Amino acid sequence: MPGIASDRSHLTRGYTIALAAAAILSTTAIFIRHLTVRYGIPALVLALWRDAFVCATLLPALAVLRPGFLRVGRRNLAYLALYGLQLAAFNATWTLSVALNGAAVATVLVYCSAGFTALLGRWLLRERLGLGKVAAVALSLSGCALVSGAFDPSAWRANLAAIATGVLSGLCYAGYSLMGRAAAQRRLDPWTTVLAVFAFATLFLLGINLVPGGLVPGAAARPADLLWLGGEWRGWAVLVLLAAGPTVAGFGLYNVSLSYLPSSVANLVVSTEPVLTAATAYVVFGERLTAVQLAGSAMILGAVVLLRIHDAWTERRAAGLAGSPPGDGAPLC
Repeated sequence: MPGIASDRSHLTRGYTIALAAAAILSTTAIFIRHLTVRYGIPALVLALWRDAFVCATLLPALAVLRPGFLRVGRRNLAYLALYGLQLAAFNATWTLSVALNGAAVATVLVYCSAGFTALLGRWLLRERLGLGKVAAVALSLSGCALVSGAFDPSAWRANLAAIATGVLSGLCYAGYSLMGRAAAQRRLDPWTTVLAVFAFATLFLLGINLVPGGLVPGAAARPADLLWLGGEWRGWAVLVLLAAGPTVAGFGLYNVSLSYLPSSVANLVVSTEPVLTAATAYVVFGERLTAVQLAGSAMILGAVVLLRIHDAWTERRAAGLAGSPPGDGAPLC
């Protein structure tokens, strides 16, 4: 049937784009590690400049190639501002979670977004939540726990505020995915959305970094710290490359995938990112995965395969029902 074939093509395209987004986004950790270790730049100052350079890259590109994409109706401005606040909140809570919990626990907590996205997508966007998706979410979260090392009880020796911050980072990531799906349903172009959202996030992060007294962990302690890199042109070059390359392409493709996939599915596919990051770190820094981490990586990738198999089964079942003549026992649609 033409309609079913079209749905299958949309799903395949969505999975391909989401996996490409995960592969590209996985390289951002390499850039960020270099900047924080080599130059010691505060995390939220880095996030501010990263978002600002994303805008500086996309704005002229769209102005030349697709000037029509720069027009956003007034009715969407409030929504995009809220979406930008969501992105800024995710950046801030993720950074705080790493500071309070350490990388292992923070990684597991942020990838609980897969569960949040599935549940909130069912509640807010009426997305389907079947047994296949539930099983894939559980498998993905278990794999994240193994890859990050959070299965070790000693990694969870943190106070309630730290754990709450980590869970909140996962909730903010889920919110970003859901708002991206809603933007697609509003028929907003993904690249227009990325530009507007990062512009608003830049403004919000600037406000956070200007909070006096260094009250926000990872933010600028004083306005002069906004120019932390000073005359280190190599550092600025890496920061520009981080924004213009993996950030623009990664977030852009992720938003494009939300035009084809439910937010819960896209979020789950992108949860392959830590596996890809680990592989990149092995190539670049010689970091090796343990047997347990390899098993976790296989579980995360297996979750995506399971989800795609479940979708294919659903497609075949729908095709069978659509091709069944009335009265043969198949329900009429």
